[in-house]
Amino acid sequence: MKYITIGGEQREYPTGTSYLQIAQEYQSGYENDIVLVSVDGKLRELYKTVDRNCTLEFITTAEKPGMQAYQRSAKLIMLKAFFDVVGRDRIEKVSVDFSVGKGLFVEARGDFELTQELLDKVKKKMYEYVSQEIPIMKRSVNTDEAVSLFGRHGMYDKASLFKYRMASRVNLYSIGGFEDYFYGYMVQNTGYIRYFDLIMYEQGFILMLPTLSNPRHVPPFEPSRKLFEVLRESSRWGARLNVHNVGALNDEIARGNANDLILIQEALQEKKIGQIAEMIAEQPEKKFVMIAGPSSSGKTTFSHRLCIQLRALGLKPHAIGVDDYFVNRVDSPRDAQGNYNYEILECLDIRQFNQDMTDLLAGKTVEMPRYNFITGMREYKGDMLTLGEEDILVIEGIHCLNDRLSHTLSRDNKFKIYISALTQLNIDEHNRIPTTDGRLIRRMVRDARTRGATARDTIRRWPSVRRGEEENIFPYQEDADVMFNSALVYELAVLKQYAQPLLFQIPKECPEYLEAKRLLKFLDYFLGISSEDIPNNSIVREFIGGSCFKV
Repeated sequence: MKYITIGGEQREYPTGTSYLQIAQEYQSGYENDIVLVSVDGKLRELYKTVDRNCTLEFITTAEKPGMQAYQRSAKLIMLKAFFDVVGRDRIEKVSVDFSVGKGLFVEARGDFELTQELLDKVKKKMYEYVSQEIPIMKRSVNTDEAVSLFGRHGMYDKASLFKYRMASRVNLYSIGGFEDYFYGYMVQNTGYIRYFDLIMYEQGFILMLPTLSNPRHVPPFEPSRKLFEVLRESSRWGARLNVHNVGALNDEIARGNANDLILIQEALQEKKIGQIAEMIAEQPEKKFVMIAGPSSSGKTTFSHRLCIQLRALGLKPHAIGVDDYFVNRVDSPRDAQGNYNYEILECLDIRQFNQDMTDLLAGKTVEMPRYNFITGMREYKGDMLTLGEEDILVIEGIHCLNDRLSHTLSRDNKFKIYISALTQLNIDEHNRIPTTDGRLIRRMVRDARTRGATARDTIRRWPSVRRGEEENIFPYQEDADVMFNSALVYELAVLKQYAQPLLFQIPKECPEYLEAKRLLKFLDYFLGISSEDIPNNSIVREFIGGSCFKV
């Protein structure tokens, strides 16, 4: 017998009792499905068994690791159903590309016509698997065997990926003989995956799944046309560089081509920034360039580089930080915990901002404020500004796409830019890299360098940052005149060497340890790249240091 502590209560269970059996005893006390367990702070799948005295915590689909396990399992079921309905010999490739409209965009190529009728058949087959509660099996093979297996099945992305894996063994998951590799844990059986939908979109389809905020509901698909187009453009950049996934990136690094990769990717970004500047210059009525994006998108470096391109076109840009219009700290709104809330629009002096911008547009001279983050006061120190015919304001802030911020300004005078780090690289054809992971790693590295913050601090604050983005930034992204993807195909290979030491410092007993362990495993897929060849105006420099801009 072993002593298991659950919720402060100690109970005895025979050695060999599965965590599934224990979870079933407690399931009625949870609103959402228990899909994983934490055993003394380490994630475990439910098929594992009790082998020692331990403390047990249940992980449901309302928690990040649980929802990730749900989504991985749903992808495996979808892939098996697609191959069973269409036939393996008729399929060239099925790849899960990127997230769009709270769903996953999937491309499928081969000797078949992709239609909603076909997707409905696949969905029906998926529900059959769900009703049968088929066990999701797991087996461990050595890495060489995995590479050979993926090559035989035409999964060349995976074969290339594991060529560079230092681990000696690989875990494979299967349903009824359909086997694949997935980055992370799975649920116990197909019966857990009850909520999903398949919707035709463009030349592929959307796999819709529940979200953390509502694990028992599939949200409606809301197309994000502009976001989709910028993601497709980034995919084309990857094709131009011959880097579609992490394995291909590692191939280029191993061949000694990292420097060329850096230069080409930076040139592509600079060309895009130049094109945006030309769009602005062709519309002389646009006096306010409004730039917004989520945390760690590289907004500051992008703004500097855009200003340089505008100057090259004969304009006189002036950088304005919306943060300089914070209300004095004593007047700042607070959140439910009593902390100052700098994420919401009400933390800004909207009236003064609009008055200053309106006066500038009318040709008046305005004394511009500077917010002192030490004293928490807005200050005026004689920074006077008058807009001439060639002058233009480049305004950066999280609310810049929200017209409530600039409600007195005509839309005709505003040019809106949405910037985000939309990672165009996938681990392989079935394991995507969430854009939030790239931004989290960027922020972790920057916060450690500029603020002395630990990786644990950054991970702990990240959910709050994400909530602010969902409320204040993402709802307005489609209002932008143009979107800019600040992600660089090579950057995670560079950030790896900065992030790993920070993540290793998180103690095992901390709540943030599970996320740190996941990120460490993720970074282990990449071969490293030295930062010495990265240009000093690169967006990556905003995070690792060495930028020629004040960022």
